[in-house]
Amino acid sequence: MNFVEYSNYDAMGLASLVRNKEVTPQELKKASLEGIKKINPAINAVVEVLSEMADEEIQKGLPDGPFKGIPFLIKESSAQAAGVTVNLGSSFGQGVTINSDTNLMKRFRKAGLVTVGTSATPEFAFNFTTESVFHGPTRNPWDTNLSAGGSSGGAAAAVAVGIVPIAHANDGAGSIRQPAAVNGLVGLKPTRGRIPHGPNRSEILNGLSNEFAITKSVRDSAALLDSIGGPDIGASHWTESPKRPYVSELGNKPRKLRIAWMSSPLNNAPVDKECTTALYKTIQLCEDLGHELVEASPKINAEQQLLATLRIWAANITRSIDRLAESLKRTPSAVNLEASNWALYQYGQQLKAVELMEAFEINNLVSRTVGEFYIEHDVILTPSIAQLPWPIGKLDANDSSLNAEQWTEKMMAYAPFTNLFNTTGQPAISLPLGWSVKGLPIGMQFAGRFADETTLFQLAAQLEEAQPWKDKRPNLNNLLQKTI
Repeated sequence: MNFVEYSNYDAMGLASLVRNKEVTPQELKKASLEGIKKINPAINAVVEVLSEMADEEIQKGLPDGPFKGIPFLIKESSAQAAGVTVNLGSSFGQGVTINSDTNLMKRFRKAGLVTVGTSATPEFAFNFTTESVFHGPTRNPWDTNLSAGGSSGGAAAAVAVGIVPIAHANDGAGSIRQPAAVNGLVGLKPTRGRIPHGPNRSEILNGLSNEFAITKSVRDSAALLDSIGGPDIGASHWTESPKRPYVSELGNKPRKLRIAWMSSPLNNAPVDKECTTALYKTIQLCEDLGHELVEASPKINAEQQLLATLRIWAANITRSIDRLAESLKRTPSAVNLEASNWALYQYGQQLKAVELMEAFEINNLVSRTVGEFYIEHDVILTPSIAQLPWPIGKLDANDSSLNAEQWTEKMMAYAPFTNLFNTTGQPAISLPLGWSVKGLPIGMQFAGRFADETTLFQLAAQLEEAQPWKDKRPNLNNLLQKTI
């Protein structure tokens, strides 16, 4: 199987070939590495190739999981594997490794996934574009002059071109959904407490962030959540597992849903006309499928919510930098940190405990308000992004003219719809249902009730069947020519 043949499949499709002995895991690994060699120079999505590690996994015998033999990438910011370097997209974090797999990594392995490399992330995953000074920009395969999104931009770009059919990602303000949206992919942020974070931490960003993946298809996301979801030993809190596997729900049509739609973000950031047009088309599609669509939104103080997000991000990144400084014997400065993270670090150093507590109180109020909104609504629909992908360099994390507050505001103006559901912890999924005049993907976000991924998967599968995106892919020939 050559790379072009391999790249046409989603993960479950390839897994079926492995089960039927039509292809071997080693052949899939070879095809993936062929893609890295031929395509990655044009997009800069993969930052380290783990060929020997992949060979060792295959040779010792892979678990008989649903993704047995499927090539996989882990994001450079998390889901650490034993002995694998995680640079955090940063010269300051360069060389970080751990001695044993995290609990999540163990579950990825148990599912049968074969780790062939690591994917690019912005420094400390704090950007909606993946353009670290350390690794350089990751480019959008639909148009390499544009951003691939962030912070899981490397993962998304690699999946979009078919280097891997599924890649680890995480989401602290939209970092799964936003890059999925601009790369024409499926991006699910699961419910808070659904995915294990142990053993070294109970949660990420005090509950704002969650781990998962970016995929080509709804079924891949459902099967992966079935495989890796559920509490790990000693977790401080967890979300109850579904009554039935998510994969088994994909064939069940959702009941008539009451879907609230929002064309304007709560922070009143401007929305590109093409994103709004795609939203209206999605509203019509949902109505054609029998759902009730109403224009409505929860009433929250967006300015206060953004302040809470800033404080929580600043406290966590400051703590991470201090821990790295101690373990790596490095001194943080404006020289070895990008300007946005240096500003955030300085902000975090001045942050008071009472201010962090106030942030938690703000988020509690937001979550209660949004929870009450869901008493009368089943799903909220928004564009996943407010703007078409920005050109490389426009969202410059190394711009020293911006302080921490200004940088955060600029980021959230670019992608203002996703952060709300990190605050509330609800599941939200981006689906590639919209397309610009020039053929760029525009994702649509659907957010469900807390712990109700089942409804989201049923609706997503219904939409995928009604308006399939399987054959919409970046032009590989153009990307191959860029590497010649």
